[in-house]
Amino acid sequence: MFKKDKLQIIPFKTYGTLTDLYLRGRALEDENIDLHKKGLWSVFVNTWKRFETDEIENAALKIELKNEVSLYVKTDSEGYFLVDEATENLSKNISKDGWLNYTIQYENPAAFKNEIVANNTFTGEMLVALPNTEYGVISDIDDTILHTGVASKFKWRAVFNTFFIHVMSRKALEGAADFYSQLHRGKLKNNCNPIFYVSNSPWNLYKYLDFFLKKNNFPKGAILLRDLRHLFDKTPKPKIPHKYHEIQNILDTYPKLSFILIGDCGEHDPDIYLDIVAKNPNRISAIYLRSVKNKKKMSRVTQLFKDYTEVDVLLVYNTNEAIRHAKDCGFI
Repeated sequence: MFKKDKLQIIPFKTYGTLTDLYLRGRALEDENIDLHKKGLWSVFVNTWKRFETDEIENAALKIELKNEVSLYVKTDSEGYFLVDEATENLSKNISKDGWLNYTIQYENPAAFKNEIVANNTFTGEMLVALPNTEYGVISDIDDTILHTGVASKFKWRAVFNTFFIHVMSRKALEGAADFYSQLHRGKLKNNCNPIFYVSNSPWNLYKYLDFFLKKNNFPKGAILLRDLRHLFDKTPKPKIPHKYHEIQNILDTYPKLSFILIGDCGEHDPDIYLDIVAKNPNRISAIYLRSVKNKKKMSRVTQLFKDYTEVDVLLVYNTNEAIRHAKDCGFI
């Protein structure tokens, strides 16, 4: 007799407002990935499991909020679910640090004949910018807070780190967690400024990156990754780059809020941030760009901002420089 596969639901940390509900996640078979288990073979096997996923398509799911409101949604062909709708004021559901908690479950677990739902209650969270918020922070992940190597030739270092380095061994850039925590607390140290982590990494790495952020004491924030396109994907490619699209959506969601952008000099962050500033005048308070060990890329970025005066831009060689600048600007 074949052993039944266990099912799970992975709710992503999303963001919304007091009157706009935006919940997202994915229903998958539980591959029993142990993020604490070390060893080269275990790391490789776990990475394989993350990308060789068994999605649960067209699954009926039930979402419950604290105010006894129930929502129903179905997963798509890749197991993703999405709730994006206006709702009544959610202020009674929001914690003091700006999070809405909800539970999600398979509506009819008995319908899965070859699988088993061992624990049919999964918890999700949605971030809301509170009224006393000073500003928001939108940050890249790769080579901005996590040593990745996306600037290396053919990105070989990024591939090696992702597939062969255990998450417990991955290093955060020195001082980054403290800097982000100070920005999260703000100048008054109690404002819970929202943090948004935006990356070009696929959703398959969501739990991996969420674990890394927790382990390294980064403030909790929305995590925004992208769909992984396969070789035979016939759907139209997005016209706007993923990171640009996500940042603009955040700004559109909170039209009265200013933002600090944090990225690195290795890829396209400088160009994207310049376009964001141009499209959204008076919305960006400062830009911080981490230096990378690539002279050609650093030279390009230095020239790009040589005579730039629209907003403060700091090329960060040491986190203490960013902290001093943030203090001088009254952010912390």
